[in-house]
Amino acid sequence: MLRQVFAPIHPDGWKFIAIAAVVTLVLFALWAPFGWIALILMLWLVYFFRDPWRVTPTRSGLIVSPADGIVVSLGPAVPPPELDMGIEPMPRIGIFLNLFDVHVARAPIGGKLAARRYTKGRFINASLDKASTDNERLALRVVPENEAAIGCVLIAGLVARRIVCGLYEGQTLVAGERIGIIRFGSRVDVYCPPPYIPLVALGQHMVGGETILADRLAAVPAGAGFAH
Repeated sequence: MLRQVFAPIHPDGWKFIAIAAVVTLVLFALWAPFGWIALILMLWLVYFFRDPWRVTPTRSGLIVSPADGIVVSLGPAVPPPELDMGIEPMPRIGIFLNLFDVHVARAPIGGKLAARRYTKGRFINASLDKASTDNERLALRVVPENEAAIGCVLIAGLVARRIVCGLYEGQTLVAGERIGIIRFGSRVDVYCPPPYIPLVALGQHMVGGETILADRLAAVPAGAGFAH
């Protein structure tokens, strides 16, 4: 039951919570009303950096959501050039994270991390489509075994100014594993080439590590089994 009520804190958040706690104590000593304001901010930081447990679907051919949030973009788009995924448009699913969503990012699919590219840029509203090309971002290309590469781009937003990711090229990822965190409000784009079929709709709420974004076997006729 405790696992359902109390989520762990992401390691990146402890320094912010500690600083907020010290500031809260100081402000309470100086003037109580300021102390209460600081306490509310500290509690929000605890909530923001929560890292809840998730149960990830494990069947081959699935792409799961890398983040919590709302689908704000769904349609063909050319992947970022730094990913070397070609110049042909492919289905892109854009997920916007507000300040109250879980900001721990997760691997959308298992496979080898073939590329990790950081690009400096602007910090405009991440809910806008132009944020995908203009904003600061970290682009990842994951190559599942015997399948097409998947692009996953962590994008900074209007408030978010830092993308934390400890992955390295050549690393093997497992679907749903934690790959980093974006502070404090952001966007994640997933590029899923054919034969992956998107299974989400605009406005749908995603649960990172659990919601299925696309399925490589969705177009397989009923009764054809799960042959690769």
